[in-house]
Amino acid sequence: MDAQDFDFVIVGGGSAGATLAARLSEDPACRVCLLEAGGRGDHILIRAPAGAVGMLPGYGRISNWAYHTTPQPGLNGRRGYQPRGRALGGSSAINAMLYIRGHRADYDHWAALGCTGWSWDECLPWFRKSENNANGADAHHGADGPLHVSDQKSPRPISRAFVQAATECGHPERLDFNTGEHEGAGLYQVTQFHDAARNGERCSAAAGYLLPVMSGRSNLRVITGAHATGIVMEGRRATGVAYRHKGADRRVTARREVILAAGALVSPQLLMLSGIGPAAEIRRHGLAVVHDLPDVGQNLQDHLDVILACKTRDTDTFGIGFAAARRILGHIRRWRHDGTGMIATPFAEGAAFLKTDPALDRPDIQMHFVIGIVDDHARKLHPGYGYSLHVCALRPHSRGEVFLQSADPLAAPGIDPRYLSDPQDLATTIKGARMAQDILSAPAMARYRHKDLFGRHAGMSDAEWEDHIRARADTIYHPVGTCRMGVDDRSVVDPALRVRGVAGLRVVDASIMPTLISGNTNAPTIMIAERAADMIRQETGKTAR
Repeated sequence: MDAQDFDFVIVGGGSAGATLAARLSEDPACRVCLLEAGGRGDHILIRAPAGAVGMLPGYGRISNWAYHTTPQPGLNGRRGYQPRGRALGGSSAINAMLYIRGHRADYDHWAALGCTGWSWDECLPWFRKSENNANGADAHHGADGPLHVSDQKSPRPISRAFVQAATECGHPERLDFNTGEHEGAGLYQVTQFHDAARNGERCSAAAGYLLPVMSGRSNLRVITGAHATGIVMEGRRATGVAYRHKGADRRVTARREVILAAGALVSPQLLMLSGIGPAAEIRRHGLAVVHDLPDVGQNLQDHLDVILACKTRDTDTFGIGFAAARRILGHIRRWRHDGTGMIATPFAEGAAFLKTDPALDRPDIQMHFVIGIVDDHARKLHPGYGYSLHVCALRPHSRGEVFLQSADPLAAPGIDPRYLSDPQDLATTIKGARMAQDILSAPAMARYRHKDLFGRHAGMSDAEWEDHIRARADTIYHPVGTCRMGVDDRSVVDPALRVRGVAGLRVVDASIMPTLISGNTNAPTIMIAERAADMIRQETGKTAR
């Protein structure tokens, strides 16, 4: 083993870890080490937004861990697919770049659970601090942060037709989904550079926060290709991290804190591998128990997504075939010239947050309108042109878990979301699918529709929708909750994100969310890291404000 001393050691260079490393290292007296198992996160498939279609399926695991779940009884025994980013920037390096914060009531619910300081009004300054919005600053948005946020560069006409179709079905149009209220249909804003040098490129958390400062800060060390194997403990205090790098076992020491930012699937795995978690699960793999913390790995929540897809004769969508490939070459030249065109697309261009019951206090379903046919996470390709409408229940009642598959720290975590284990989720998804069917059948979309796919047809019964959902639904990539924040004895971290019963250890990522927010999770994860960096610096006498 070789050892090096730092004030803070951060495990995971994803959305939270990249943010934390950049913010904590702003203090030149603070030495920060960031360990990332993947690469630098700056290759062309990441920088070009449309490159996500080459990484999402997981072939070759290009910047993608490509995990799988256990067989899911609620999905006819199928194993779900769980893509997760494997590079600096984490999943913000391979996602659809959608900038969504969720609903005001999501955060107010966290505060009502006892998580002081996490209400919407208290989180809003940290959303604004992180944001560099192309439309400028206002009461809801920031314009000076590292994370570039902009309107889409070249949304397709079909995406605007989707918004019109939603209004034809009686849903309001919404221009801004990030004010704390988000009911309605519109176009997503995206985490995409809007400066002259990088216009149209993906702004992952690493590209926004970390890559610009890595070479210029002597107090920041970023080690890529470093797979954390465990937290080094002295009694019940975390003092460092063991990791595997280029085939050798190494160690770094943390004088102040170890911070896990490895995400909702890996942070609980690392805790259990280090003896922190449910005692029976740890002993089952022959590991020593350091601290019995029963809810580590529990409370897994995710958005289960069902897709309605259609063939179209409209060639201004993403297609498969010779003619489509020839058109893409032209779009590559356009993107390299001015950052616009099909290469700049997030694919999921159209948005809708809708209520299945008008009496609800906030939307309970989300729709992503995608300018291509998505089948099994783009792992099954369909020749020609098409579009997809994705539907998910925003606040699922089903709860799953992350567990150890073995004591091997290089093994994938066990993932069991228990999709549709609560029947309320199926009922909401069926209602949402029916609403999606209505939108796709509205006049504005009529000229685009050629053929429905996957056996979907008009007049489907609830039983037919159930069969369709159980046969085809899977994640829309938002796992959270496995290191739950709370004030009760079973919560994993307190509202300052410190692991209960262990000194010198925090968790800062989507795993700390007590409940899943009503939308995409990347922007909230960056907000969590901004807040955590300020908490840490206040505790050491140096504030980030």
